[in-house]
Amino acid sequence: MADPNTRTGDDNRPTGIPAIRWEELPEGPVLVLLDQTRLPAEEVELVCTDASVLVEAIRSLAVRGAPLLGIAGAYGVALAAARGFDAEEAAAALAGARPTAVNLSVGVTRALDAHRAALGQSGDERRAAQAALAAARRLHQEDAEASAGMARHGLALLDELLPGGGHRILTHCNTGALVSGGEGTAFAVALAAHRAGRLRRLWVDETRPLLQGARLTAYEAARGGMAYTLLTDNAAGSLFAAGEVDAVLIGADRIAADGSVANKIGSYPLAVLARYHHVPFVVVAPVTTIDLQTPDGASIEVEQRPGYEVTEAVTPQAPVVGAGGGIPVAPLGTQAYNPAFDVTPPELVTAVVTEEGAVSPVTAEAIAGLCARSRRVTI
Repeated sequence: MADPNTRTGDDNRPTGIPAIRWEELPEGPVLVLLDQTRLPAEEVELVCTDASVLVEAIRSLAVRGAPLLGIAGAYGVALAAARGFDAEEAAAALAGARPTAVNLSVGVTRALDAHRAALGQSGDERRAAQAALAAARRLHQEDAEASAGMARHGLALLDELLPGGGHRILTHCNTGALVSGGEGTAFAVALAAHRAGRLRRLWVDETRPLLQGARLTAYEAARGGMAYTLLTDNAAGSLFAAGEVDAVLIGADRIAADGSVANKIGSYPLAVLARYHHVPFVVVAPVTTIDLQTPDGASIEVEQRPGYEVTEAVTPQAPVVGAGGGIPVAPLGTQAYNPAFDVTPPELVTAVVTEEGAVSPVTAEAIAGLCARSRRVTI
């Protein structure tokens, strides 16, 4: 269960609270998450002692972002095994918690395979639990290394596409340290540009659902000392028309074998705008986000979120009125279309940047070649 005595960010801890960490306590191991639903108002940690609480944290978006979901899934299997629960059962529940982000199932599989192998060799549940934890920790470290690689390759691509610096980058959703074992994916590239003195402005889409750009990307940009401006998603077109966007950088929750990209809802319209205005549209993601078993964009399952996320506004100090705990902003009974993701076809993607390098143009052959060079994707 979750620790009722959750800890907030007012106890003089250093900044940079990790999004996820494993802790060994006297009463047993726990997985500690920075509850992203509480940001930016407060930094609160959620303590998970079993996989079922982690599943709920994933569904509620307390922990989110494709790479971090993979890490969380791996740790969740290890947590179940270490606590004496059925690792197979926990793995099935974790893998099904969110359908679109392929990293979640990748992480779960990595830890479960390690658990099965150790159990088959020794028959010792304790050793099997240790093997699952070791696999989760390796994945965590690999993702940190991948983040650094993406930042390096992404900055080099930006400098090639936009020589001279002064980049004005539009980003969508949240792709920073809150989604990663390192400094993120697309946001890590923007942060690298900032540190190199080549970022003029970061345009931050507020991003539905749950305003993850406004709450999380702006939070990370402010902490990083970056020059940033928040905008509503439907204001992006006016920025393009005014010539204020030099490049679009987004992350991905799943990249199909043909190069189609599933990302937070609103990404596809940005790709269309970018193409019309001759602006590079760049996807930044680790190779673990590439799913060669999904042939194309039409085969990607898109998660549908609850309608009340659209029909209600949540304000912490306001009384609870609506079914989702917020204030109604639409008539009672209004039906809402609220997909969490959309799919951008490869022909609208200028480049896909991974820790292994960038590919452009984005084709099935290029994606397959990228995966063949990586040790982290099983073909």
